[in-house]
Amino acid sequence: MTIQTIIILAATGLMAGVLSGFVGVGGGIIIVPSLVFLLGLSQHEAQGTSLFILCMPVVFLAVFNYWKQGQVNWKFGLIIALTFFVGGFIGSKLSLKLSPSIVQIIFGCIMAYVSFRLLLAGFSNLSSNES
Repeated sequence: MTIQTIIILAATGLMAGVLSGFVGVGGGIIIVPSLVFLLGLSQHEAQGTSLFILCMPVVFLAVFNYWKQGQVNWKFGLIIALTFFVGGFIGSKLSLKLSPSIVQIIFGCIMAYVSFRLLLAGFSNLSSNES
């Protein structure tokens, strides 16, 4: 592994961690595209690596900060975590049956849709707060 690769990986992890703590995202938005575009991993390999990262307690300190401020709904989180566990198994089985190119197109469409919806909601909330 080269120094350049280590720097890219460290920067990716730092950006994903900051975004995760700041707005609750990181894996799909930062890690997967970085691994695909900067390090040349396939879509499947990037997704598998991103999911591997989730297996570790990488966001413990961020969750701790939100918990201290009373901003964690444990009941909702536990239900989502349990169903995420099952959904992750099902989703990975489906993804691995498709070509990486098709999965990359689906991934991009989902990111574009979510981005568009978030932008519309943000602008709508911003304009209603100014009134």
